[in-house]
Amino acid sequence: MSEDTKPGERIAKRLARAGVASRRDAEKMIEAGRVAVNGKQIASPALNVTAADRITVDGKALAEAEPSRLWLYHKPLGLVTSARDEKGRETIFDALPEDMPRVMSIGRLDINSEGLLLLTNDGEIKRRLELPSTGWLRKYRVRVKGTPTDADLEPLRRGLTVEGVRYQPMSVTLDRQQGANAWLTVGLREGKNREIRRAAEAVGLAVNRLLRVSYGPFRLGELKAGAVEEVRPKVMRDQLGLAETPGQEGKPKVQRQRRPKS
Repeated sequence: MSEDTKPGERIAKRLARAGVASRRDAEKMIEAGRVAVNGKQIASPALNVTAADRITVDGKALAEAEPSRLWLYHKPLGLVTSARDEKGRETIFDALPEDMPRVMSIGRLDINSEGLLLLTNDGEIKRRLELPSTGWLRKYRVRVKGTPTDADLEPLRRGLTVEGVRYQPMSVTLDRQQGANAWLTVGLREGKNREIRRAAEAVGLAVNRLLRVSYGPFRLGELKAGAVEEVRPKVMRDQLGLAETPGQEGKPKVQRQRRPKS
């Protein structure tokens, strides 16, 4: 029996479930020679492992996989979503409460955007919810400069191509005019980089505020900027179609305090 057909699960999936990284990033770590199984460095993710295998990452033993967890986070303006920023800007991970476990963001919001961001300790959940095939609707409250009409917004509803990038049709509602600005509700299922801003610019509208209010079945609601709230395990399992994992029972802890700056 070959290593990639023996019982168990793929090594990258095991690393993702342990919260080390997403499956894709775990595969890169393996290819970089950072992972060993039973004392032997591996170079290919084409390997199945079981609970009996000893796995190390950068020489440290892999922790047991934690129960899958999911949080709602109200990302404030001015924070970067990536784990590290080459310009030294503050990231969401710098601002999370001290007692949060290691988490990954599901998708991104750019530094000038705010609102709902999902966080998880499970790389498999991250991968699953970021797949285009998942197709969850993301809704945004968008403020644009100007006085757009429904006709001005029609290209967004039909879909358009900007500098060679194709943006799929969006649902766009003109909610109200407020002085020199207009408020829109925009829904999309793709979430390409700066999609709403670039598509709006293509029809002559400058976005000056963008707030994500929902991601699939999860809502921002009254969650304050900088606050974190854990999704109840049963709700998470029901919405994601997951099997129950031992240790997930009980009321989840709600995190409210932003980590103080040092």
